[in-house]
Amino acid sequence: MPSASVLQINVSLGGIPKRPIPAGVVTSLGIAGDAHANPQVHGGPRQAILIITSEGIDELKAQGFPLYHGALGENLTTRGLDRRSLRIGQRYRIGEVLVEITKVRSPCETLSPYGPGIQKAVYDQDVKDGNHTSPRWCLSGVYASVLRAGTIHPGDPIQLVDETA
Repeated sequence: MPSASVLQINVSLGGIPKRPIPAGVVTSLGIAGDAHANPQVHGGPRQAILIITSEGIDELKAQGFPLYHGALGENLTTRGLDRRSLRIGQRYRIGEVLVEITKVRSPCETLSPYGPGIQKAVYDQDVKDGNHTSPRWCLSGVYASVLRAGTIHPGDPIQLVDETA
């Protein structure tokens, strides 16, 4: 299995896109300096970090969506992480940080500037039902809670530690 790593760390003052930063200080509520335009829906301890694979972004770009790293609002853009193998309850070590995947992101209208149909391109009823065989599985990203805080950097390895579900 190829090794996975952090490609880019992204934050914003709220909403999308998120812009890259050289390192991220991670707390139980996410990356320092990152804010949420709609805190009733986004953020909190169970949705502290949004992770999206660069390979998934490339798939969407191939479908004609004008995306780039950070465009979908992800905090971590990864390289080498297989989105199809991501499952709720998995725990990953990312550099010195430990996270647990809590849910697949359900996309909202915030993504609409990237083109009509992007929500359907990244999320379908199978994904909503938890069917990981959907071709859209985790294209929208996964949320994670932070179990151990710390600092992360681009290039930090991402390693599956265990699965609780």
